[in-house]
Amino acid sequence: TIGVNHLLGCPGKLSLAENQGMKRKILLGLLLVFVLIQFIRPEKNQANTVSANHISKVYPVPVEVGKILKKACTDCHSNYTVYPWYSNIQPVAGWLQYHVNDGKEHLNFDEFLAYPAKDQAHAMEELAETVKEGEMPLPSYTWIHKDAVLTEAEKTTLTQWANQVRSAIMQSNNIQAEKEGKNEKD
Repeated sequence: TIGVNHLLGCPGKLSLAENQGMKRKILLGLLLVFVLIQFIRPEKNQANTVSANHISKVYPVPVEVGKILKKACTDCHSNYTVYPWYSNIQPVAGWLQYHVNDGKEHLNFDEFLAYPAKDQAHAMEELAETVKEGEMPLPSYTWIHKDAVLTEAEKTTLTQWANQVRSAIMQSNNIQAEKEGKNEKD
């Protein structure tokens, strides 16, 4: 059998000194990689103004709903993220930016009005469903942002608002509700 030492170019057993030297080289290599990746800076999600396509430009966002959205949703679902201090450290910065970008792909309150009406209605349906089921905000977010954990009252407020907005979208655009059990076509 071929052992690790053989693969590393050391066919025999390593002495204690050689083993420690190998560990030191590996640790220094990892440290060098860690330092070098600090120069990789993902673009921050921090718009300076409220978008003309923000949901509030057409659909009322009550003060209480706005507070809930701000504390639990907009870091990942808007064009403005409030970044914590550790977002400046790689690889955490890249991981956070991935989550922000992924969240904005699913729903972006700042670009909401740019969506086709059917997509707007579906986004509000998904918002209500994921909040009601406790899938949003993500546990990985609430683990660090304890204030983003929604109470049952906040969940109810947010889902009722999302359902009201969905109904308004469907009425004003003459969209029929999907029947239960019917497969949606993409």
